[in-house]
Amino acid sequence: MIPELKKTTEQKMQKSLEALKNDLGKVRTGRAHAGILDHVQVDYYGSMVPINQIANVNLIDARTIGVTPWEKKMAAVIEKAIRDSDLGLNPATVGDSVRVPMPALTEERRKDLIKVVRGEAENARVAVRNLRRDANHALKEAMKAKTISEDEERRAQEDVQKLTDRAIAEIDKALAQKESDLMAV
Repeated sequence: MIPELKKTTEQKMQKSLEALKNDLGKVRTGRAHAGILDHVQVDYYGSMVPINQIANVNLIDARTIGVTPWEKKMAAVIEKAIRDSDLGLNPATVGDSVRVPMPALTEERRKDLIKVVRGEAENARVAVRNLRRDANHALKEAMKAKTISEDEERRAQEDVQKLTDRAIAEIDKALAQKESDLMAV
């Protein structure tokens, strides 16, 4: 029972960390990367689909993303979807493709983005702590039901705490990396 609990807790903590990294990837730095458009939805014949399902998204250079739709008439729709997204980007249609230049970040915008990133990291920490609480609660219930001894419960709680500390350290590392990316001019 205890090894299963530790394993599932560790897997859930890993998923929380992956979710944080995914969220941090959506916060843009001054550099362009194709993943920034992943959550932008486009109206494709009445249904909303991600851009990467109707077009090739690639980097033209360090500050420009190129979007080449598979159907030529979709270029205007893609341009409108990117412009209407909350990313603050100003795309331009060039022939059959859409060019998305990444504007340089101002100091004020960088600080706002750092606040957003810190909030995301805190949400991930809270999620990890909730997983620790759930695991400890399950251990206490097992001890009350006399399926494990007090010593086993104490050792398992220490192991869960070690998992928690490791996950929070990884969250802090990801946060520090993203903050340094944001502050790099």
